[in-house]
Amino acid sequence: MSYQVKEIYYTLQGEGARTGRAAVFLRFAGCNLWSGLERDRGRAVCQFCDTEFVGTDGPGGGKFADAAALARAVQEKWPPGQHGKPYVVCTGGEPLLQLDKAFIDALHEQGFEIGLETNGTLLPPASVDWICVSPKANAELVLKRGNELKLIYPQDGAQPERYATLAFDNFFLQPMDSPQREDNTRAATDYCLAHPQWRLSLQTHKLIGIR
Repeated sequence: MSYQVKEIYYTLQGEGARTGRAAVFLRFAGCNLWSGLERDRGRAVCQFCDTEFVGTDGPGGGKFADAAALARAVQEKWPPGQHGKPYVVCTGGEPLLQLDKAFIDALHEQGFEIGLETNGTLLPPASVDWICVSPKANAELVLKRGNELKLIYPQDGAQPERYATLAFDNFFLQPMDSPQREDNTRAATDYCLAHPQWRLSLQTHKLIGIR
């Protein structure tokens, strides 16, 4: 299988349970809930996405002929000779349109721990190490267990109580990034205070000015 990748870069995880952890981010091109084109946003299943995932023209991006070639590209972004388990976050768009067992095996052979950030509409290969699901109100959720559920808040039709009994280890509310971000942050904070099962997730990479 060949792979289309928007970008690959080294940074700190900015959101959720692993905030602050060094990671290679691998952003696959394409999504099943929006084309990524502004002209289509009003008709998309997910209309609030703030990520650029169209094409293969980002830093480190491109078309990779096989799993081994893409795994090498990820390995090249990890600083050599460092302590700490190498960690890669597979994201998108929707990474499960492309992420397969062959690529997961190739990453494991390189020594990487593999994190996945998905909208939960597709099932992942069994050998992913860390699963973060971010449900969208108008999309069917088929992946109902994992390490963390990170709900963008607020979403009409996606109230937190809809997901609170699912089999996740951690539950996060993340304020929607929009012109109402301050109001959304206050509302998410209030909800977490009233429902301590939920924890607040902030996009710290935006706060400190990194990718």
